[in-house]
Amino acid sequence: MTTAALLALLAVSALAAPEMDVQAFIDAKLAAGEKRIVIPPGRYRVTARDGTHLRFKGLTDVAIVADGVELVATSTCRIAVFDDCTNVSLRGLTVDFDPLPYTQGLITALAPDKSWVEFRILDGYPENELRERIEIYDPATGRLRRETAGWEPVLERLGDRRYRATKRHYRFQPEIDTEQVGDILVTNNSFPANARGHAFEAGRCRHLLLEDITLYASDCFGFIEHECDASIFRRCRVDRRSPASDPVLRAVPRMRSLNADAFHSVGAAKGPVIENCVARYQGDDCVNIHGTYHLVTAVDGARLRIAVLGRPTIEPGDPVEFLPYSGPRPADAVATSIVADPAPISDAERDRVGTLRLNERNKRRLLDGEAAFFTLTLDREVSLPVNSAVCSGNRVGNGFVVRDCDFGFNRSRGILIKASRGQVVGNTISHGWMAAVLVAPEYWWFEAASASDVEIRGNTIIGCRRPAIEVVAEGGDGKPLPAGAHRAITITGNRIADSAWPNIFVTSTADLEIADNDLTPVEATSFTPPLQRPWRWNGRAPAPIVTEACDERSPSRRRE
Repeated sequence: MTTAALLALLAVSALAAPEMDVQAFIDAKLAAGEKRIVIPPGRYRVTARDGTHLRFKGLTDVAIVADGVELVATSTCRIAVFDDCTNVSLRGLTVDFDPLPYTQGLITALAPDKSWVEFRILDGYPENELRERIEIYDPATGRLRRETAGWEPVLERLGDRRYRATKRHYRFQPEIDTEQVGDILVTNNSFPANARGHAFEAGRCRHLLLEDITLYASDCFGFIEHECDASIFRRCRVDRRSPASDPVLRAVPRMRSLNADAFHSVGAAKGPVIENCVARYQGDDCVNIHGTYHLVTAVDGARLRIAVLGRPTIEPGDPVEFLPYSGPRPADAVATSIVADPAPISDAERDRVGTLRLNERNKRRLLDGEAAFFTLTLDREVSLPVNSAVCSGNRVGNGFVVRDCDFGFNRSRGILIKASRGQVVGNTISHGWMAAVLVAPEYWWFEAASASDVEIRGNTIIGCRRPAIEVVAEGGDGKPLPAGAHRAITITGNRIADSAWPNIFVTSTADLEIADNDLTPVEATSFTPPLQRPWRWNGRAPAPIVTEACDERSPSRRRE
């Protein structure tokens, strides 16, 4: 049997896969008092209810075994939600979507200055509500042709599965705008209209274990947790599906896996353990572990007026960490009280917010009066500029571990850390377009915090287009903070090959150790296409290791 005939047979089989109410099956077992629930192996098409295919709420000491089970989601929304669960595990599940939450097209025409791109959706790919996260792939290599974030295009339907994407805020740069006629364009696709959601979502769970899960697609993140404690993700795989196993016949293989991040942790009391996992070809970061900042709009000794988008994450008794707008990071304080401040945003506060380096969504929410204001009282006075940020040191994912994982082939970061007392150890990170390991608070996103006692050891990084390991801290003004914003960072025994110089770039760190790293020189011009911008400081080509505003523990031990 030819490959095409086999794929056609698989396509028929997939479309004929039985409908199964997996939620009802699990609910019946729970009602019967079972604590270990085994789902019969097979491929099942599942239908969402209220934007979710499976929901688990308030479970304790339950193990769900799904070895040999594949769920085919029939709408591009969440697969599973875990809410307020304790000691719950899910093992063995494979997840795919029909229709996919993205679509693929062949580029058929380009403007002379590449200000617009026309494409035709390829056979086997859906055409529902197309939305932007455009990426361009080289069909010969199956890898990204260019880093394409920031287009913010207008998508216009031309008819007969044909579209034009017109780039906004665009200025032609030949070294960056390298897309060609014949390339593969990928962008988001929703069904039904406006269906959104992460594949696996957990909120306020304790000791959640997800293992041996394979995820081939998601409308947004693969795995996200909010305010969880000591989650474990073990041998979970995020990857694009190969043509040999794809149940749908497609004109060209899938280029993308997920639309955004693979593993995303927000506000964890104890950060996740992510071990022996795979994350490749997704539309954003492999890992992001962080908390949430609140904007400081006034300082009066030990009393701070703070603007909160959402709800406050700081509680009385919490350690409070600071991201100064500029200047040194103050030592952590302790919250003694936090009470609502009924005064709305003032004209002066509004004027200051208008000047801040924030992403447009957060800035607009602040300006539109969506923030709630609180008075945060600390156990001591602090010297802190207005427009600084604060967070709870108990809810940023401290104690995380990312080890022995295989990440890469994505447009953004490999492992993004904004937490403390953690390890990034023994990972392989290949062919990313931004830092393979980045330790940094992000004022732009209000993602907290700075890091202390973090070990980056024994990782292998190949083909990184930016400095492979970056530990940086910018204030709200966009300038590097003095030493002490990060503390006690160790970067040892890493192997970095075929990557842009400097291989290691660190700022704003006290008690820094960089030692015994195996670094391989490479010229920026060896990349095809070339690096987006030359990594140069003060007009000179950088060394393999560059540090700024750092107090180093043992610089003599560097190995370059």
